[in-house]
Amino acid sequence: MKTYTLNHPEKGVISYTDRKRYLWVSSIFYPLIPLLFIYLFLQSGNELILAIPLLIGYVLFPLLDWVIGSDTNNPPEEIVPMLEEDKYYRVLTYITIPMHFVVLLACTWVVGTQSLSPIMIFVMAIIAGGDSGIGINTGHELGHKDTKLEKWLAKIVLAVPAYAHFSIEHNKGHHKHVSTPEDPASSRMGESIYSFILREMPGTMKRGWQLEKERLVKSNKPIWSHHNEILQSYALTSAIQLGLVMYFGWIVIPFLLVHNFWAWFQLTSANYIEHYGLLREKKSNGNYERCKPHHSWNTNYIMSNVALFHLERHSDHHAYPARRYQSLRNFDDIPELPNGYFGMYLLAYFPSLWFKVMDKRLLALPHIQGDLSKVNICPKRRAFIIKKYA
Repeated sequence: MKTYTLNHPEKGVISYTDRKRYLWVSSIFYPLIPLLFIYLFLQSGNELILAIPLLIGYVLFPLLDWVIGSDTNNPPEEIVPMLEEDKYYRVLTYITIPMHFVVLLACTWVVGTQSLSPIMIFVMAIIAGGDSGIGINTGHELGHKDTKLEKWLAKIVLAVPAYAHFSIEHNKGHHKHVSTPEDPASSRMGESIYSFILREMPGTMKRGWQLEKERLVKSNKPIWSHHNEILQSYALTSAIQLGLVMYFGWIVIPFLLVHNFWAWFQLTSANYIEHYGLLREKKSNGNYERCKPHHSWNTNYIMSNVALFHLERHSDHHAYPARRYQSLRNFDDIPELPNGYFGMYLLAYFPSLWFKVMDKRLLALPHIQGDLSKVNICPKRRAFIIKKYA
């Protein structure tokens, strides 16, 4: 453990120990889990072993979140500058990047060289895509930072699942319009994840391209050029994935397509659960109130948080997006999810169960208290929801 100590002129000695400091190392190793089961498959020849990472992600992690529990510990504000300057935390994000390339290459090698059944090729694509979805989360953490190195690293890791527009759209679009009807990346009450994906994926891609186009036009630079940051990342994607197809043959084409989609769907799943039904108040001048902690669903479960660089402390992230992951705080009386992200993803994939669990939780929030005018409601389901809950 490392303890940060500050002699404050008014408050005296202030100290803080990050109890998760060395647990953060698991963020590096979590993406490598598929490699273990690839090795065991090669030793045994039993292809069912390759599917075990799915059980780890969707069964074991939700159970561990419940068993191990939450950490609501916050760093004192006076200590935060010291935490932010500690390079240990940012180096962990740097080291994670090559792990996603390694796993994609390993999974592609298995599909391209081993005699797998069609269903297991599909399973391998889902596993590789889930891993690359974690890579989008790494890109999320890096893309919010002001250093050129971290912004470039974000573009590099987003090249793995071909999601180049994400940093631009997320920072300049989602964070501006979050928890409003104008945001395609904020889900609405009564909207299933399968309806949401039809709005979220094309909406965010379109907005990302539009924002980059506006930036280039303002700078008097051509859109279709090396100045385009989206195309920079796509160039790396093309080199990687076309290279894999050329080396292993046509059999990896459907594998890579499913891999890409499932990685994107992991981001969609995160967006779906992070702001479900939450609504920022629209002021008389037509602008929305500033984003506050209660405009995002939060969770403090330890296991999934350390795997996702504290993404689940989403309330503080949206209220103060420049904060690094190790400095994000918990707040009282904010929307709380009943499990970590992996468990909530699984719940979201069954809409009737999701609505049963989350709609009452949403309406019971202190700042809503059953008032449907304070909820972001799906227009197609508005009449039904009003009839049911009004």
